[in-house]
Amino acid sequence: MTQTAKTYENLDIKKLDKSRMEISASIPTEVWEKFRTQALKNINNDAKMDGFRPGMIPENVLIGKVGEMPILEEMAELALSQAYMNIIIDNKIDAIGKPQVQLTKIAKSNPLEFKATTAVVPEVKLPDYKKIAKEGSKKSSPDEEVVNEKDIEDAVLKIRKSRVSHEGHDHKKMSAEDHEKAIMENLPDLTDDFVKSLGEFENISDFKGKVGEMLVEEKKNAANEKRRIRIADGIVDATTLELPDVMIESELNRMQAQFEGDIERMNVKLDDYLKHAKKTLEEIRAEWKPHAEKKAKLQLLLNEIARTEKIQPDQKEIEAEVNHIVEHYKEADRERAAVYAETVLTNEKVFQWLENVK
Repeated sequence: MTQTAKTYENLDIKKLDKSRMEISASIPTEVWEKFRTQALKNINNDAKMDGFRPGMIPENVLIGKVGEMPILEEMAELALSQAYMNIIIDNKIDAIGKPQVQLTKIAKSNPLEFKATTAVVPEVKLPDYKKIAKEGSKKSSPDEEVVNEKDIEDAVLKIRKSRVSHEGHDHKKMSAEDHEKAIMENLPDLTDDFVKSLGEFENISDFKGKVGEMLVEEKKNAANEKRRIRIADGIVDATTLELPDVMIESELNRMQAQFEGDIERMNVKLDDYLKHAKKTLEEIRAEWKPHAEKKAKLQLLLNEIARTEKIQPDQKEIEAEVNHIVEHYKEADRERAAVYAETVLTNEKVFQWLENVK
């Protein structure tokens, strides 16, 4: 399908592996030669020649200096930008990333011929995600959210250990066994006064009760996380989806940015961390790659489930999340924050929907 303005013709589109497309077409002579004036202006602005100000070199002098081919190439670049965009829109190609463009014929007074290879958003064929969600939502064990007396006693002991004074002990010279022994010998007694010093607790019974409530909440959160991982893994594993390299690279770049931010917050230089870990950034990215591919696949699947089931966050929810982001990250771009917020909120609503599939 070509436009009325006929910015391209002889269109041929082929599907390639890794969710890519090869687009071949030509641009009529009269169309791409219309860009000659703009091409000459662009080259003139960049050219330097003694005796002339930038952009003020006479055309015949400029052509004599740079030759005809650079002008044709600049004309081609301008015409290609227009034609490629029209092809993408006209043929509803969901292209991502920058295309690789090859000029197959460029000659004055002739049609301009080119070939472009571009990555596209993969076609997503959803598995039986409702069945997978029902299976994944089952508890892995009957007591995964149950807190018993031993759990509470262990948590209380851990709190008591955290209050032991380490003054006068050189832990670098102590074995792990001696270190643990020293802690146990200096444990504070579990008394009403002790628990009151920890916060708003009335007595030992109240303290243990609230520790139990905290553990129940932790176990529920852990069980919920495991449930979501089971559902996500099930849906991803049941899906055949070939990702373009650009999507995996994009996810790797996000992971790297988060990693570098975490390192910076620890007041550690990235080079020092890599030196200590005895790894290069490229080696770490290679280790991340399977996880990055899985995350990219999952996001596509969640997007498709949201579209199929008409799941979307309320605009007020998005706005509230954006306000929260820009309040805590002053340098955040509001438009990007909105895209991020919508994605996060949509994912949450999709998981909530999956967890409640009957």
